[in-house]
Formats: sequence, C-alpha cells, structure tokens
Amino acid sequence: MDSFAADLLDWFDQHGPRDLPWQREISPYRVWISEIMLQQTQVATVIPYFEKFMTRFPDVAALAAAPLDEVLHHWTGLGYYARARNLHRAARQLVAESGGRFPESPEALETLPGIGRSTAGAIAAIAWGVRAPILDGNVKRVLARCHAIDGYPGEAATAKRLWAEAEAHTPQTRVGDYTQAIMDLGATVCTRRRPACDRCPFEARCRARKSDRIADYPGRRQTKTRPVRRARMFLFHDSAGGCLLERRPPQGIWGGLWTPPERAVEVSGADTAALLGYAPYEIHGERAAPTFRHTFTHFHLDIEPVYVEVPGPPAACRDADHLRWYARGSNEAIGLSAPAVKLLATLKSAAST
Repeated sequence: MDSFAADLLDWFDQHGPRDLPWQREISPYRVWISEIMLQQTQVATVIPYFEKFMTRFPDVAALAAAPLDEVLHHWTGLGYYARARNLHRAARQLVAESGGRFPESPEALETLPGIGRSTAGAIAAIAWGVRAPILDGNVKRVLARCHAIDGYPGEAATAKRLWAEAEAHTPQTRVGDYTQAIMDLGATVCTRRRPACDRCPFEARCRARKSDRIADYPGRRQTKTRPVRRARMFLFHDSAGGCLLERRPPQGIWGGLWTPPERAVEVSGADTAALLGYAPYEIHGERAAPTFRHTFTHFHLDIEPVYVEVPGPPAACRDADHLRWYARGSNEAIGLSAPAVKLLATLKSAAST
C-alpha cells in the first residue's frame, strides 16, 4: 500500500463519515443508486431522495416492476433525468438476464445502461472488495490538486493522467474503505470552494497548496456563452386549478417527464387549443405571464407562460397517452419537469384572476 492510500485510510478511520444512508446495509443495489444520485449532486441534496427512493424501491426487483412514471416522480427535483431512465432500464435488464443479481466484475457492470467506468469501479470495490479505481468528480478534484494536474478533466489527455494516478493509488487491501474515503474527502474536505486544507491528510504533500494555486485545480472547461432559446408553455386550466400536461418524448430535454404543452413562441393560445383538441370548447380567458429562465448545461431556455382558462379537460385526454389532466394538489406519482412544478404552484392565483 503506497503512502497516499495509507494516509487517506488513517484519515478515514479517524474522521471519515460513517452514518450516511448508503453506508448502512451496504449492497450492490444501494451503492449503485447512491453513486448515480451523487453524480453532479451534493450529498445534502441526495440524502432525502435516497431514503425515499429506498423506501419505495428497496431492491432491483421493485425498481424493475415499477412504471417509469413513478420512478421519475421519485426523481423530480434531482435533475439530469436520464439518470433515472437509465436506472429503470438497467433494473429491468438485470431482472431479465440474471434474476436481479449484479455482475461482480467492473467490466460486466459497465454493460448496464448508465454505468460508466467510475461507477462500475465504485460498486465492485465497495460491495465486493474488488480492486478497481474510480474517478468521480470529487476524486478528480483531490487528485488534480494533490498532483497539480493541469487541464480540464473532460479532455482525453487530462483524464488519462488522472486515471493513471487513480490506478496507482488504489490499494490491494481495504479497497472498499479506500474508495469511500477518497470520495468522502472530496465531498467534505477538498471541496470546490473553500476547501478545509487544515483538515486534509494530504496538506503537506498537496502540490496545489504548496504553490498557492488550489483554485486552479481541476482545470475548467473553456467557457462559452450559452445560447438562449425561447418557448411558450401553455397552462390550459379550469377554475378549480386542474391543468393539462403533456408527456415529453423519451429522449431529449425532460425525456419522459410531464410538462405544460410547450410550443414555439409564434404559437398563440387559440391555435394551441385547437391543436390539442379543445375545439369546440370555449376559451374563457387567456393571459401571458412574465418570462422566466431555466438554465441547462448547454443553453438557457426563456419560458413565457400563457394561462388559458377552459371549462375542463379536453376529450383528447381520454384517448391520448401523452396527455393528462392534472388536478391541483394531486398526489399522482408522475415525473414533473422543474418548470412544471413551478408553474403548477401558480395555478391557484391564475385561476382567480
């Protein structure tokens, strides 16, 4: 075991978190769910989602048997919804091919939807003690700072250097503890902003700290101005606050989620009402609300809400799988986009105007 791993494990034994939900009753399934949820999401945010998810879907079989709508419902608010769709696909694949049993090799785990090299390594290492390096966002930050590895981790050359260090430091023994330790160090001590260097086991050896360049590591992606797109979301609602929702296509933005119908900015409320089968229903009123912005990784979406009051659900809701009438305050287990959650909360005031 090299000195890097030994120092990290000493820190973990003394200071490492021990009571995170996914550190209890460790199993391949629980490690898998936590690793996927923790991708680009902070620990504090993940904890309540993980606990509710485990209560509803305690094992692979329960997740595979659930409708996708319910899985997305339990993911609403976490973002990056492709993660939830891939979890559902992978669970069904595991049940169909192995009765729900996880393969033990990282290479076999990587064949499942949504599982890359780092996630496969984490599952294998923590659940079975298989020696496998990992390189999630927290680990990239620790290694880039400790070894002063320049460059953006998303670039092939930089990633290759980081993987080489990850491989070199992963020990033959206590690999599960080591894997948990290096992720926890990045999440709680070697944080992106205001790292607690005085509590880090690598304070004396960290090259970024020695050169007073901690903020420079890891390197950042070359910044580009995000383009701005515009759209209208139509809230066809009745006086009680019920609202029409439309399911998004399986792929793309908000894939599989429910949102108010979104159309190009050139489309008016009356045109959309006819398109969705509202005719010959009477439109009682139409009102545009201030535009708000929803930001994605690669672009901004400026959304103009248009409230269209109608007598009730259109006939099309009875025959179209992609349409549904959603009652205000409903507890239906469906996945909602973030703008949908925001706009549905406004329906009471919209209905009274």
